[in-house]
Amino acid sequence: MNETKIICEEKPKLRNPVLVAGLPGIGNVGRMAVGYLVHELKAKKFAELFSPHFFHFVMIHEDAVHVLRNEFYFYNGKERDVIFLIGDCQAFDPKGHYEVAGKILDFAKQLGCREAIAIGGFATGKIRAEGGKQQGEAKPKVLGAASGEKLSKDYEKYGIDFRIAGEVGTIVGATGLLVGLSKLYGMKGLCLLGETSGFPIIATDPNAAEAVLAVLQKIIGTKADTSKLHGKVKDMHEFLKKMEELQQEALKQMKPQQKKNEELRYIG
Repeated sequence: MNETKIICEEKPKLRNPVLVAGLPGIGNVGRMAVGYLVHELKAKKFAELFSPHFFHFVMIHEDAVHVLRNEFYFYNGKERDVIFLIGDCQAFDPKGHYEVAGKILDFAKQLGCREAIAIGGFATGKIRAEGGKQQGEAKPKVLGAASGEKLSKDYEKYGIDFRIAGEVGTIVGATGLLVGLSKLYGMKGLCLLGETSGFPIIATDPNAAEAVLAVLQKIIGTKADTSKLHGKVKDMHEFLKKMEELQQEALKQMKPQQKKNEELRYIG
């Protein structure tokens, strides 16, 4: 396989669908939030994305080989239908990020999407107590970035803070590119960032995911119960932690001179 491919098992009938993407990154906010909705809403998987820009290893899961992939699910909602995108990883190089994001947006456009929402985490660098919020600590903010100023104003009513230019310099990876490239595919793009410590990078942050979910569900019209989110974190954290460790080892083999312990102050 020399290019990113999407294998579609069925083409669902959708009504005014919106794409909601949550992939692993800082705090694993996007992956956790969207993965939780997929599970609670019993969304149905209908397509998978494979790419040579994903890391070159397979995982042994339940005694079987698991090739790294992203997965598409659909949910028929009361107000509108939703296409959820979750996955094992993001691309490891800039060219791959652009190729994968382009494939995702093109696929979503073919399915009738006119809007893409990408979920991620914004690293503050402030350490929280492990597994939860410190007593008296403020609820994590939900920061936002949109493909146009009018769109930002339309979504301010949901409590999203769009005044983040001074805090967020760059949005790295799929979370940024899906929004940044959305106009090229005739779509509107919205990025929701859950405020998280980002330390350690592989730590899952259920508080940030819960804050983002509260906003996201108002936008897409779903009403999944989020009370079980914290209980789901442990299993998801172990899987994502193992995935991160394998990716870091692969990076060391690919780039032996790569600088270590660089400060990460962006979302992913």
